[in-house]
Order: sequence, then C-alpha cells, then structure tokens
Amino acid sequence: MKKLITSALMRAFARSSPHMRALGFELISVEAGVAMGRIANRPEFVGDPRTGVIHGGVVTSLLDSVGGAAVLGKLRRPMPIATLDLRIDYLRPSAPERELTARVECYRATRNVAFTRGFAYDGDPDDPVASMAASYMLRTQAVRRSG
Repeated sequence: MKKLITSALMRAFARSSPHMRALGFELISVEAGVAMGRIANRPEFVGDPRTGVIHGGVVTSLLDSVGGAAVLGKLRRPMPIATLDLRIDYLRPSAPERELTARVECYRATRNVAFTRGFAYDGDPDDPVASMAASYMLRTQAVRRSG
C-alpha cells in the first residue's frame, strides 16, 4: 500500500487548524494506521498551578488529533473526517514540566466509520496518563445541501 502521509503532509496536518497551532502540536510519525504526536508542557496548559498537572482538555486535544492522523494513515485516499465519539480515561496526573506524547492506532476502517484506540504518556509508554477510544466519520461522498 502506498504511503499516504509524507513528512510534508505531517507538518501541514499539524498546522491545519488554529487550535493545533496554538497547542504547538507536532505529528511525529504516521505509518499504516498508527500515528504518534506530541505537545510540549507549557505554563498555559497547566490545569492546577499547585501541582503543575496538564489540563485534561489539552490531553484530549492531543489524543483526538493523533487519532485523526492515524485514521488518515489507514485510508487509501485522503478525505474529510470528523470525530463521532471520543472516550478519554484519565489514568493518573501528568508529571510537571514533561511533554505529552500520544500513540494511536486505527485498527478498523469501514466505508463510513474508522475506529481508534491509544494512549498519552509523559515518559514511559507503559505508564500512560490517559487512554482513549474514538470513532471518526469518513466523508466518502459529497453532501447535498437543500436549497
């Protein structure tokens, strides 16, 4: 199968939305439906100043963005996608001042929906901060607008 996402496309994907640009999202790799990305730990991402723990919304954004990249890496051709369902389980607080990395796998893609699962971690991948399961809508045909 031809590689869909090149280095240039990974950079473009990471900058494709103002939200991902504001987070400083970096897509590390996309191969055969498995994507990895990261976000630096910045003071504005801290949810609790006493502990330095990253806000859960930042963790969610990272996992959802990497999930979308994993779906695109699974597809045979590029197409618009949208998150249908996203479940995040927070397993432990993030460590202060450590970047977050996520690894997400798109394990199945049907004609209309793709399914993913993955983890975010701040060091050891075997000690994740959060896990996720998500489904994404695949927009395989043009949407007709009623007039």
